[in-house]
Amino acid sequence: MAITVYTTPSCVYCTKVKSFFRELKVPFTEYDVARDARRAEEMQRRSGQSGVPVVDVNGRVIVGFNEAEIRSALKR
Repeated sequence: MAITVYTTPSCVYCTKVKSFFRELKVPFTEYDVARDARRAEEMQRRSGQSGVPVVDVNGRVIVGFNEAEIRSALKR
């Protein structure tokens, strides 16, 4: 399972989504789009959004911290 989380340091919901994955003991890769312009462009291209968090679970892109949608994506 491949999970990518696009974040910024000041984003409260980014912190929540990362804590959620840690509580479930689910490994993820984090990209700070405030510091990495290439990853910011990638996030915008894949999600159509410039706001964070953006979560990618095996190619399923979820904008924001939508716990129900993330749980559903993890079950697939």
